[in-house]
Amino acid sequence: MVTTFYLESAQDVNNSILDVIKSKYQSKPISIKIEDDFVSDDLTDEFKKELDLRLSEDDSDYLTASESVALLKEKYGV
Repeated sequence: MVTTFYLESAQDVNNSILDVIKSKYQSKPISIKIEDDFVSDDLTDEFKKELDLRLSEDDSDYLTASESVALLKEKYGV
Protein backbone atom coordinates (compact mmCIF):
# COMPACT_ATOMS: atom_id res chain seq x y z
CA MET A 1 0.00 0.00 0.00
CA VAL A 2 1.24 3.50 -0.81
CA THR A 3 0.09 6.71 0.81
CA THR A 4 1.36 10.02 -0.53
CA PHE A 5 1.14 13.38 1.16
CA TYR A 6 1.84 16.49 -0.92
CA LEU A 7 2.78 19.47 1.21
CA GLU A 8 3.46 23.07 0.21
CA SER A 9 6.17 23.29 2.86
CA ALA A 10 7.97 21.07 5.32
CA GLN A 11 6.43 23.33 7.95
CA ASP A 12 3.05 21.76 7.10
CA VAL A 13 4.05 18.43 8.66
CA ASN A 14 1.93 18.02 11.78
CA ASN A 15 0.67 15.41 14.19
CA SER A 16 -2.46 14.72 12.15
CA ILE A 17 -0.30 13.29 9.35
CA LEU A 18 1.42 11.01 11.84
CA ASP A 19 -1.95 9.99 13.26
CA VAL A 20 -3.17 9.01 9.78
CA ILE A 21 -0.03 6.95 9.17
CA LYS A 22 -0.35 5.20 12.53
CA SER A 23 -4.05 4.52 12.00
CA LYS A 24 -3.67 3.23 8.46
CA TYR A 25 -0.61 1.02 8.97
CA GLN A 26 -1.00 0.16 12.66
CA SER A 27 1.83 -2.22 13.64
CA LYS A 28 2.96 -3.04 10.09
CA PRO A 29 6.54 -2.17 9.14
CA ILE A 30 6.73 0.98 6.99
CA SER A 31 9.27 3.10 5.16
CA ILE A 32 9.07 6.87 4.99
CA LYS A 33 10.71 8.61 2.05
CA ILE A 34 11.15 12.39 1.93
CA GLU A 35 12.04 14.09 -1.35
CA ASP A 36 12.05 17.59 -2.75
CA ASP A 37 9.01 18.20 -4.91
CA PHE A 38 10.57 19.68 -8.03
CA VAL A 39 8.13 20.71 -10.74
CA SER A 40 9.21 22.42 -13.90
CA ASP A 41 7.29 23.10 -17.08
CA ASP A 42 10.51 23.83 -18.94
CA LEU A 43 11.78 21.05 -21.18
CA THR A 44 15.52 20.63 -21.51
CA ASP A 45 17.04 20.62 -25.00
CA GLU A 46 17.95 16.97 -24.50
CA PHE A 47 14.36 16.10 -23.61
CA LYS A 48 13.05 18.05 -26.62
CA LYS A 49 15.40 16.11 -28.91
CA GLU A 50 14.13 12.83 -27.48
CA LEU A 51 10.53 13.89 -27.99
CA ASP A 52 11.26 14.94 -31.58
CA LEU A 53 12.90 11.56 -32.18
CA ARG A 54 9.84 9.78 -30.86
CA LEU A 55 7.53 11.88 -33.02
CA SER A 56 9.50 10.95 -36.12
CA GLU A 57 9.26 7.20 -35.48
CA ASP A 58 7.27 5.01 -37.86
CA ASP A 59 3.93 4.44 -36.21
CA SER A 60 2.93 1.45 -38.34
CA ASP A 61 4.02 -0.86 -35.51
CA TYR A 62 2.56 1.33 -32.76
CA LEU A 63 1.22 -0.42 -29.67
CA THR A 64 -1.47 1.06 -27.48
CA ALA A 65 -0.91 1.25 -23.74
CA SER A 66 -3.31 -1.68 -23.28
CA GLU A 67 -1.41 -3.77 -25.81
CA SER A 68 1.89 -2.96 -24.12
CA VAL A 69 0.54 -3.94 -20.71
CA ALA A 70 -0.88 -7.18 -22.12
CA LEU A 71 2.51 -8.09 -23.61
CA LEU A 72 4.28 -7.32 -20.33
CA LYS A 73 1.78 -9.42 -18.39
CA GLU A 74 2.25 -12.28 -20.83
CA LYS A 75 6.04 -12.07 -20.68
CA TYR A 76 6.53 -11.43 -16.95
CA GLY A 77 3.29 -12.76 -15.47
CA VAL A 78 2.63 -9.50 -13.69
